Amino acid sequence: MAAAPKKAPPAAKSPAKKKAAAKPAVKAKPAAKAKPLSTPSPGALAPLPDRQAKARAVIKALRAEFPDTQCSLDHGDGWQLLVATILSAQCTDARVNQVTPGLFKRFPKPADFAKAPIEEIEEAIRSTGFYHNKAKSLQGAARALIEHHGGKLPEDIDELVKVPGCGRKTANVVLGEVYGKPAGVVVDTHVGRISRKLGLTDQDDPVKAERQLNECVPQADWRDFGHLVIDHGRKTCTARGPKCDDCGLFRWCVTRA
Repeated sequence: MAAAPKKAPPAAKSPAKKKAAAKPAVKAKPAAKAKPLSTPSPGALAPLPDRQAKARAVIKALRAEFPDTQCSLDHGDGWQLLVATILSAQCTDARVNQVTPGLFKRFPKPADFAKAPIEEIEEAIRSTGFYHNKAKSLQGAARALIEHHGGKLPEDIDELVKVPGCGRKTANVVLGEVYGKPAGVVVDTHVGRISRKLGLTDQDDPVKAERQLNECVPQADWRDFGHLVIDHGRKTCTARGPKCDDCGLFRWCVTRA
């Protein structure tokens, strides 16, 4: 019997063509908003023109709030201001103003400080703190002024900072109040702290901070800038509890409480 013919294997099915998956539509990224130059991110110092504009705006706002700003250390002449400023280190101005009337009654002139027993000066200024070092500075300053400047305060900052106890901050206070020509902005604790919050400086070192502030604060405002910022620091922007909700400068801060 003849064998039955073999059946041809079924033709292989051609694989179905897969539909190409539709690519999701790419959404256009919104353009990034440029940050205002006057409010850079913390740690980044804005370009000088922006800091200059901000400094002028800050000064205008503070002058409106403190139209009668002035030096808070009581004094009758340049020597008394130098003494009071030396005593104000690590001490409140209010305490210094309590001490200086009795101090100047006991030691009226630089010559009286120069020849007084150091222990008597120490006792008179004890409540201002660090009275050993301060007494040495006061007596050293008195003797230096008598020996090198005829008992008068030099008008040049390079000479004034050579006087014992007189750093750049003290020298700028004296030059601004006595001669009306500070060599730069006075940078004390309040001024340095608040100027950093405002982005006018990024320096902790007072001398470096002064250099940056001198660039952006108009020279005509060098003296009053310190007084204005100190007034603001005492009233509103205190170190421990700044009143940001009541602060007229809050809009310009780059680091906030």
